[in-house]
Amino acid sequence: MDVVSDAIAAVRVGRPSSDRVRVGGRWCARFDPYDGAGFHVVLRGGCWLLPDGGEPVALGAGDAVLLPHGTGHVIADAPADAATVARAVPFDRWADGSLPRPPRTADRGREVEMLCGKYRLDRSHAHPLLAELPPLVHLPARPDGDPELRAALTLLEGELEEQRPGASLALPSLLDLLFVYMVRSWMAGSTAGAWPAVLGDRVAAAALRALHADPAAPWTVDRLAAEAGVSRPTLARRFTALVGRPPMAYLAWWRLTRAAALLRDTGDPLATVARRVGYGSPYALSHAFRREFGTTPGRYRNGLVTPGARASGSGS
Repeated sequence: MDVVSDAIAAVRVGRPSSDRVRVGGRWCARFDPYDGAGFHVVLRGGCWLLPDGGEPVALGAGDAVLLPHGTGHVIADAPADAATVARAVPFDRWADGSLPRPPRTADRGREVEMLCGKYRLDRSHAHPLLAELPPLVHLPARPDGDPELRAALTLLEGELEEQRPGASLALPSLLDLLFVYMVRSWMAGSTAGAWPAVLGDRVAAAALRALHADPAAPWTVDRLAAEAGVSRPTLARRFTALVGRPPMAYLAWWRLTRAAALLRDTGDPLATVARRVGYGSPYALSHAFRREFGTTPGRYRNGLVTPGARASGSGS
């Protein structure tokens, strides 16, 4: 696994959900803040997205938008004032049919068709790469845009056009792929985030690849430096400056983050989880887990205690 894949896999829960919407005329729909990530893909036409506390964003055909922190927002046919936004129809009630959708116009050229959806995420131990994503990532359709993202959107639109055999597997898989490509596209174009620079650094990236490929290995700074092809002081200095914590501190945090994901997603006994993440015994893992998450592995697995803020993974 690479760092981006691991960062996403550690927080993703279940399958993404989506609704295909086709509407025209005057309309305004509200998306409340969500403990996950929201997304929109404009298939045809155009509309506006108004994030809570942010500036309106014009969306055109082929545009994709990721709201990685579940920011509340409104989508509408045009920029709207505060009074109009306050009257926006809750999208969940609109999509499930409990409220009538806005009327479609006779002018088919003004219709908007889009895919609106959510990714369920467990933010209790989000990787700092995902934590530093901005509230809104707008990826406009451009001839010189990301070809992988455009290909994923084309496949997604094709799958939506007709229900073909295997669609129940293909659609959620394409939505998962879309999430990866949206994060990649942000990283490729970001000038502010720290993690694009981290993964672009030869030394730090090599060390991170090694740690993520085999977190249970008996890593030392010397061994990791050899893996990266530099001296121990060089690795320690560059890794700490870029990542925000020393290599062994990052490894300890990542092992516990992986343990939390295994406890959440598998039925493996604690001894197996401990072995998979590099702890010599269930007791050693339990002690470290409680120090980091504020609860025992068993209670964490059973959902009896919500992990504390220390599990955010965004600090150094």
